Amino acid sequence: MNAMSRRVVIGTAALSMALAVSACGEAGGDGSGDKGSSTKIGLLLPENKTARYEALDKPQFEKAVRRRCLDCEVVYNNAVSDVAKQKQQFDQLIADGVKVIALCPVDSAKAAGWVKEAQGKGVKVVAYDRAIEGADVYVSHDNYMVGELQGEALISALGAKAATAQIVMINGDEKDPNAALFKEGARIALEGTVGKIAYEASGEWDPKVAGEKMAAAVSSVGKDKIGAVYSANDGMAGGIITSLENAGIKGIPVGGQDAELAGIQRIVAGTQTFTIYKSPLDLAPKAAEFAVDLLMGVPIRAQTETDGVPSNLLDPVVVDRTNIQTTVVQDGIYKAAEICTDELAAQCADLGIE
Repeated sequence: MNAMSRRVVIGTAALSMALAVSACGEAGGDGSGDKGSSTKIGLLLPENKTARYEALDKPQFEKAVRRRCLDCEVVYNNAVSDVAKQKQQFDQLIADGVKVIALCPVDSAKAAGWVKEAQGKGVKVVAYDRAIEGADVYVSHDNYMVGELQGEALISALGAKAATAQIVMINGDEKDPNAALFKEGARIALEGTVGKIAYEASGEWDPKVAGEKMAAAVSSVGKDKIGAVYSANDGMAGGIITSLENAGIKGIPVGGQDAELAGIQRIVAGTQTFTIYKSPLDLAPKAAEFAVDLLMGVPIRAQTETDGVPSNLLDPVVVDRTNIQTTVVQDGIYKAAEICTDELAAQCADLGIE
């Protein structure tokens, strides 16, 4: 986006916020009245194996909604990776009169049908982090860029070894459209630059499954022939690293994503090479802004379109040992004391984490 376009987006976003806060005040007054269903916003997240959803996205979304609309109430549920459970949660929100739902789907293809039905009943849907066909608006990070950054970070970590390195790719759940974008971006970065992608499988966003797939990769490729491991997220990276250690493999680059606390701690310890930080300080407030605007009938001001859906795609950031302090600590995602356990105190001091 050029500078002029960015200024226009910022200006219209400011107008949108002002209108939404004004409309919210008119709908809810001073907050002394009853909270009707019209002031409720649903938030449905897909699973709890990835720590960021409960630890970061949920509280940041709730905080941002409260900041924009004092009378609004967030009704939250987590589907724990169960499509049928999420459908029940979605239907229950509609039955309870909720008019806007921010949905991060377990299965985006199935969720497209839910969205169409909901819209027929006057319910608006924000596609949160994962694209859903036909949603009213979509907010996420640039997930293709996430994959590119992951691939490039692996190449950088390999250095001169990249040209001959055999890479293992443990991808995300195939039902998640983001996983396909991560994989595509990473493969574009890796192919033609590394020796070859020697083994590839889905870890299903499950650390246990990812660890099992890593063990299979060791058997298939050979203990001494694996040069680096692409892990689509930090949770799976934890399972992968345990599997590598069990096989006696240490010191090879392993990347992840989501900037989970455990992932950051592994980076400090030196067992994980990098993660990708998709700031909930950007994602959740933008989704909350859209949700409140939809609730109050304020026109959506999006940067672009994704398959015909108005969208905002945010920039991700690589986090490694050089910039933990200036990213997740400086942003207040984690306190240094949370990262720097007694076992990691010396490494934290060396890295300037304080």
